[in-house]
Amino acid sequence: MNVIIVGGGKIGRNLAMFLTAEGRHAITLVEKQEQVAHSLMRMLPDIRVIEGDGCDPSVLRDAGAEFADAVAAVTGDDEDNLVIAVLCKREFRVGRVAARINNPKNAWLFTRRMGVDLPIDTAQTIGRGLEADINLGAIVQLTRLREGRISLIEFTVSAESSAVGKNVASLHLPPDCLLTAILRGDDVILPSGETVIQAGDQVIALAYRDREAALSERFQ
Repeated sequence: MNVIIVGGGKIGRNLAMFLTAEGRHAITLVEKQEQVAHSLMRMLPDIRVIEGDGCDPSVLRDAGAEFADAVAAVTGDDEDNLVIAVLCKREFRVGRVAARINNPKNAWLFTRRMGVDLPIDTAQTIGRGLEADINLGAIVQLTRLREGRISLIEFTVSAESSAVGKNVASLHLPPDCLLTAILRGDDVILPSGETVIQAGDQVIALAYRDREAALSERFQ
């Protein structure tokens, strides 16, 4: 599937890494800030990164919007995300468009009429997570998959963690848990069994919801 992600912040970057890890998608990431775009090019060598404003039809065309199966507008600006959604749906006839809602007061605008097939309301997601007793202290849930049975989660390894200095293989991770990436400074590491955990590592993992607590224990 050809996927365009507009917005190279934390959400866009993590989404790009997650979809790349699945191995079934061609990803293009659009970021308008020059410094951020160049940093992403270094961090994500397997992903096509374009420097440009996603609200510009010519930039979307260069990104391949005419042939895209899906577009995710995940910038930090609601107006930009709506403009991107409208352009992708009406100008380029993209089949599926997701758009991030930054301000909950604007949620009513993110409709199919505005080109949005899938509105992503971060505040609502966190609120529902709190209601579901999700632990947002050690582990932050980025998204849920497979009807909520699987979570894409992120956590930071503290200096006091027993995992510091150990390789991934020696941690004996619970079944059905997969470390998909480690963010270390400006580097993105695709971990193997020999990868050594360091204090301050931001770990991104896939886990069944009933395995999250056991996974967290390995890094305490």
